[in-house]
Amino acid sequence: MSSSTGSVEIIGLTEKFTFNPKEGIDNPVMVITEDADSASTPSPRLCVLKREEGEYFGFYLRVERGRQGHIIRNVVSGGVGGCSGLQDGDRLLKVNNCYVDDVPHNEVARKIKLSGHQLCLLVLDGEEYEQAVSRGQDLRGLARAHTGEGCKAPRLCHISKGPVSGLGINFTPLEGAKGRFSVSLVTGGAAEKAGVCKGDHLVWMDGATVSNLTHSALSRMMKKCGDRITILVIDSESEKEYMRQRMPILPTMAVPHNLPHRARKLHLVSGPSGYGVLLRLEKTPSGRTFHVLREVDCGSPAERAGMRDGELLLEVNGELVESLKHEEIVARVRLSGQQVSLTTITLQGLEFYTKLGLSPLLFCEDERENESSISASAAEQSPQKEIDGLYKHCTLQKGPLGFGFTLGYVPQSPRTFVSQVAFGGSGQSAGLCVGDMLIEVNGQNVEEKYLEDVILLLKEKGHFLSLVVMDKTGYNKQEEDNYEITIL
Repeated sequence: MSSSTGSVEIIGLTEKFTFNPKEGIDNPVMVITEDADSASTPSPRLCVLKREEGEYFGFYLRVERGRQGHIIRNVVSGGVGGCSGLQDGDRLLKVNNCYVDDVPHNEVARKIKLSGHQLCLLVLDGEEYEQAVSRGQDLRGLARAHTGEGCKAPRLCHISKGPVSGLGINFTPLEGAKGRFSVSLVTGGAAEKAGVCKGDHLVWMDGATVSNLTHSALSRMMKKCGDRITILVIDSESEKEYMRQRMPILPTMAVPHNLPHRARKLHLVSGPSGYGVLLRLEKTPSGRTFHVLREVDCGSPAERAGMRDGELLLEVNGELVESLKHEEIVARVRLSGQQVSLTTITLQGLEFYTKLGLSPLLFCEDERENESSISASAAEQSPQKEIDGLYKHCTLQKGPLGFGFTLGYVPQSPRTFVSQVAFGGSGQSAGLCVGDMLIEVNGQNVEEKYLEDVILLLKEKGHFLSLVVMDKTGYNKQEEDNYEITIL
């Protein structure tokens, strides 16, 4: 800069430019546009929705022909969704911190329905979404960056009192922060075994948030809980990230630990005498009526699927049955053909979740997962090797998602193929791909076996499964003659 000439030299544009105050700044060289990379970075928005009893969230979720993504439509002005910042045309990226852009529409709608009264949605403006898709941007990475790379999910832990150290947990109020408590543990005690970690912060206890509680009120609450408590905790660093984003920490976001009851999704394939179970409408001592599964026949498809006498029916093929009449449920089972998916829970399990104010379907699992204590983070990466260039040998270890894949079949044919692979599941880790054709299961050739026989083989080996599949990644699983059957 030279004070004698009254000019400013600006370096780093397309050419050197000397500013003369008499000429002003109307010079094409001085036209500075926004950085291209900055302009092309989409900006997701977090919308927190909280509704009252009997109130709706106030928006529709749609999938539209010719458009990608889960689309927010018909946002009610002044409604819960509208006040949260949702806008017509927004695309949904996350539901309660779970990435859903590549999840089937009915599963996304289900997640929202199971959220209860509070819901966190990460959305992207419709135009930004379409531009990002056209440029091939990584939407999952974009959503992850918004949440924070090191941010961990909260944990929902059920603690049963031990004979020596009781619950094995104490809570210390954080200085200068009302309603915030740090966890201290008895080493090897009940709380530690239930998944609580030293230094965790307490968020919620037996269905109630603790943000407005004093330490004495929390102590009284613990005494009332008796021999068992269910708490929601999170590590302190992740809590800071949630607070930075003004995101509530909800049980619907949690990883379950040591829960005494879980709803189970059972997959039944009909035999010569049907499914081998009766459905009854029964009234409990409290006066409530439930659809109850009774008289499970020995050796029947129902027994092989893991059904137990007296379980309550919650869903048929993913559809809630609470509001359906008995004959309507029977009709849906019959319309399902030779295979049906039934979601069940015990009466004690339903009462457990009702007490917590949570849906019993929130942590639903497959019966084959009940015996597995392997977490997704600890599941071994299963080996995969090529055979003759066309086949893959995949060894799977059962995790929280079961074996993590869905089988499909071609009607009137023994051809069985992989129609869906769960993200983060054992199947994906082993290298299974959509369209892979099953050649061998646990060393036995299944090329000429029908679906029912293949399923029986898959059930036999417990926590480990060895598959040989033909590489058919180009196979179109959306062909009209292909059907998705059962999630393993």
